[in-house]
Amino acid sequence: MRRREFIKFLGGAATAWPLMALSQPGERRRIGVFVGYDESDPEAQSFLKAFVHELQVLGWTDGGNLRIDVRWAGADAARIPALAKELVELKPDVILGNSTPVTDALVRATQTIPIVFTIVSDPVGAGFVASLARPGGNVTGFINVESSMAGKWLELLKEIAPGVKRVAIMFNPETAPGRGLYFQRPFEAAAPSFTVEPIAAPVHNDGDIEKVITSLGREPGGGLVVETDTFLVVHRATVITQAARNKVPAMYPLRIHARDGGLLSYGASNIDLFRRAAPYVDRILRGAKPAELPVQVPTKYEMTLNLKTAKALGIDVSLSLQQRADEVIE
Repeated sequence: MRRREFIKFLGGAATAWPLMALSQPGERRRIGVFVGYDESDPEAQSFLKAFVHELQVLGWTDGGNLRIDVRWAGADAARIPALAKELVELKPDVILGNSTPVTDALVRATQTIPIVFTIVSDPVGAGFVASLARPGGNVTGFINVESSMAGKWLELLKEIAPGVKRVAIMFNPETAPGRGLYFQRPFEAAAPSFTVEPIAAPVHNDGDIEKVITSLGREPGGGLVVETDTFLVVHRATVITQAARNKVPAMYPLRIHARDGGLLSYGASNIDLFRRAAPYVDRILRGAKPAELPVQVPTKYEMTLNLKTAKALGIDVSLSLQQRADEVIE
């Protein structure tokens, strides 16, 4: 072989060898991601994109030194255990799970593979961790809201719609934290302070959602608080449409609710929780154990106000509330 061709060969080989090494079995690290929403949901896609971007900043590239396997729960909660088992059988180095039902399924599927959760409200009550400071076991992560937030949601609803007298808190017992009780109890405790009648509104399908909201709209003074619940995120279009049709002012936990036409939302930034999960995954890939990583609480909250919806409901929003909102949709 001529000298020039040999040097060219070596140069090409130097470029190719790292890629070849990464393709060898056992060399590339592997993580699983289980998202509790539908794959077509743009909000959920933004969560995944933010997580992957932060991993890249930390030196991990999907298709390079990392392989990411993603599963989506969608609207069918019955599929979650099977998808969790499927992901665990791939034997990833760590799994990122999103939502209480998804995390529960993952915890049941493995007690050895490290799990980092996001958007879980009550990991201690659900039995995922021993405590926030000392998780123990193979699970840690990022909670999205504490139970006291139910009182804050009611306060904001009463502020934007002072005329509400009967307020239902909506949840799906199969997917909500504590089967709905996590938020229901503090909601009922806060209700007398705002002179409202609290109503527990468990729902399981779109028909249930329609019945609850139609009932609230039959007489003046009906209002709605929507729990942070993956079922209600997936079915948010039904909730928002029925609230508008029945002229029921509603308070939501996520920005996407207000952006999709809901009146007002307040809660933790879920995209920020996904970003913050990346360093935990990075640390586990580099040898840290979940038991050594304390569960983190939200650090970024956001309020979104939809003035167009307020106008349609005949609500005159105070300037004070408009100024406090992080985003105002007109």
